[in-house]
Amino acid sequence: MTSPLHPETLAIRGARAGSGYGEHSQALFLTSSFTYDTAEEARALFLGETEGFTYTRTANPTVSAFAARMAQLEKAESGVATASGMAAIQATLMALLQAGDHVVTSKSLFGTTIGLLNTLPAYGIEVTFVAQTDVSAWQAAMRPNTKMLLLETPSNPLGEIADIVALAQMAHAAGALLAVDNCFCSPALQQPIALGADLSIQSATKAIDGQGRVMGGAVCGSAALIEIIFKHVRTAGQIMSPFNAWVLLSGLETLYVRMEKQCANALILAQWLQTCPQVEAVYYPGLPEHPQAELVRQQQSAGGIVVTFAVKGGQAEAWQVVDALNIFSRTGNLGDVKSTVTHPFTTTHARVEPAEKIATGITPNLLRLSIGLEHIDDLRADLQQALDQL
Repeated sequence: MTSPLHPETLAIRGARAGSGYGEHSQALFLTSSFTYDTAEEARALFLGETEGFTYTRTANPTVSAFAARMAQLEKAESGVATASGMAAIQATLMALLQAGDHVVTSKSLFGTTIGLLNTLPAYGIEVTFVAQTDVSAWQAAMRPNTKMLLLETPSNPLGEIADIVALAQMAHAAGALLAVDNCFCSPALQQPIALGADLSIQSATKAIDGQGRVMGGAVCGSAALIEIIFKHVRTAGQIMSPFNAWVLLSGLETLYVRMEKQCANALILAQWLQTCPQVEAVYYPGLPEHPQAELVRQQQSAGGIVVTFAVKGGQAEAWQVVDALNIFSRTGNLGDVKSTVTHPFTTTHARVEPAEKIATGITPNLLRLSIGLEHIDDLRADLQQALDQL
């Protein structure tokens, strides 16, 4: 090809290496180990003097294909696939930080990510939490030993946007790295590395799969950084399974068309929820009224598939809506073709202290919707009948 391929094409054709049998579908190498013709070949393979595969915990053709295709879509030099999104975050932190280092991160992270960061002081790594949208707060938190800035944008569940370009410049001026959790957007809507980030992290369990089937994660970035993270992943046994990689490669093939339709549905529902008398507030990056609408336009190609709203009342009213829904699945997952509903205060952020949740806007009356591919009229009617019961 004389010109670069579009991402929609790379999602289907990228990093595709056949087995020699001429298969049209992606090959699945469901094996724990690989054989060699001679002892000398084994020695060279194990020392990395020649390219090849020895043991699936260290590398597997199907897993490598997924990691390579993710890197192409994220506009990165390289990528590594992990067993889950949390494994991707943990591997990034443990591979690139050491005792005496300092991390600046957002208060608006996913609850489990906050829990993971709270374990770092036990390893001698300091953590400072700041307001996601306040660039000056990030700057004020920087120290001489700051080695990483970590955030997710849009945030879970309120859709707060971090200024990737500004934070990347800040990090690099201090000799630190910027790592971005890109889970809510996926590379279909946002490429943090193209905006200056050093690493883009994914929970492939979400939109990459798109059908709630398997777990997976990915980290993409420069070849040098990914090599360090990869060594940790293979040694710690955090590698993605070949079967999961095979399923996720299939998920990538439909990612762009799914996200386009799901984002369109999400925008319609967000705008409609704004008109409902039972709704106190709507949080969706695609709304013109979003406080960071201009930044959204600069960083994302669409508002995303997650719509969060607060019902008038408290937890009892929020639970009443959850229990009354018929089409929306009551589950903690997101990014699925099946629309889902979650009460963040008592599920995804259940282990975060109540005062901390409320301080970051995660209140008892808040509901998070992940919008799927059902007909928009059916989704709206289901929400209408649930709200009408309040």
